[in-house]
Amino acid sequence: MPTFVKLAISLIVILVAAAGYALQAHLGQVGPKYAVLFLGAFMVIAMWLFPEVSRKEIRN
Repeated sequence: MPTFVKLAISLIVILVAAAGYALQAHLGQVGPKYAVLFLGAFMVIAMWLFPEVSRKEIRN
């Protein structure tokens, strides 16, 4: 996956996680807001840390 695509997806995930955190904080939820924050950070780190799967055709 090209770097600019990863950057764009990372930015979108961070923005959605921040919005989810703000929504949960507004609703007065303590545990779920930290879960949303952790999962957002985990998704971004995992996308950059683990390589993309590439499949090669096996010849007989």
